[in-house]
Amino acid sequence: MGLYRETHIRADLDALWAHTQDPVTRLRWDLRFKSIEPLPGTAGEPRRFTCAWRVLPLLTVPGTGVGAGEKDRPDGTRVCALRFSSSHPLSPVSEASAYWRYVPDAHGVRLLTGYEYRPRGGAFGAVADRLLLRPLTGWATGWSFDRLRLWLERGITPERALVNWLIELAVRAAVLTVCLTGLGLESLLRLFGSFADTMAYLCPLLLVVAGSLAVLKAPLAGTPAARRCLRAPVTRARAPRVLRRLQAYG
Repeated sequence: MGLYRETHIRADLDALWAHTQDPVTRLRWDLRFKSIEPLPGTAGEPRRFTCAWRVLPLLTVPGTGVGAGEKDRPDGTRVCALRFSSSHPLSPVSEASAYWRYVPDAHGVRLLTGYEYRPRGGAFGAVADRLLLRPLTGWATGWSFDRLRLWLERGITPERALVNWLIELAVRAAVLTVCLTGLGLESLLRLFGSFADTMAYLCPLLLVVAGSLAVLKAPLAGTPAARRCLRAPVTRARAPRVLRRLQAYG
């Protein structure tokens, strides 16, 4: 199974690299991981690490991985790649691999990722992946990328971005609840006095409009949103060679 997400960040390449490669910094914006702990290793060899990633909203599983990067490439781009696996019985994923490309341009950096994984559980696992795991993983990746973008472009910390998202989500949920249930509608109509009957005819239309806005309106500029990321490459994208080299390290 494969996923692709891409965003554009108006930031310095070195700053973006630092925010994505440092484990402590990454945990602040990347919703998918709860912990990343580097393991001792030999200089020049791919770095090994342990991690705990959120495969589902209420399920975090431990795993191990290996990663490597190329910071100085002739074309000015940078890449990094990871391979990780989990033997935890509750993990719906047995192994996965991912790569990130950093492509600088005149206005910032294109940050794109490709993610491949193998679901566990045979036919049942494949169905669960299609209906639940794959959509959630894609959403979490795009949401996290936009959260990082807001931090680097606008100075909105990941913690503040999360608060903004929760507040906006609560407001949308409240508006949608009122629209679906008509909660408080009778009291509101009394405020119009003699025009109450006229407004009673208009209210269904207004409720439909308000409910549609609550669901479909674009998020506020300071709120992270997965929809701002591309879900397919504009041109053909291939995994970097560094990812294939990691296969030898298991």
